[in-house]
Amino acid sequence: MQLLRLLLTLAAAAAAGLAGSSCARSSGTASAKVRRAHARVHAYLTTGELRTGSCEVLTLERDGSHPRRSVARQTARCACVPGRMAGTTRGRPACVHAGIVLSRQWCEMSPCLDDEGCQALVDGSGWSCAQPGGRVKTTTVS
Repeated sequence: MQLLRLLLTLAAAAAAGLAGSSCARSSGTASAKVRRAHARVHAYLTTGELRTGSCEVLTLERDGSHPRRSVARQTARCACVPGRMAGTTRGRPACVHAGIVLSRQWCEMSPCLDDEGCQALVDGSGWSCAQPGGRVKTTTVS
């Protein structure tokens, strides 16, 4: 959200004709504001810091070598507040209550999409999401 705000500030400045090469030549508070916003965007993009409570997907590998079966491995990075851990909500990485992960009550974190049904695997290693058409997505935690 912070990055979006910074990008919107730069876009507004560009629309006003203050961004780009004219940014360095312009004087006044508007051009200084644009330069500060540009510096914050650049710092955000180069450091790769996450906002507290957010997650990002680092790697996503798909293996389609199995007939009628698709295997995907995903690695995510989360910056969770104390009491929360990396998990999955509606098919996306998210910070969830730590008790859900520790007790392996996977369906409590709503890992499936809205139209899918969730069922925990018998051995507690993950969950399955059943789509209305009969397709089943199984997720295991490692």
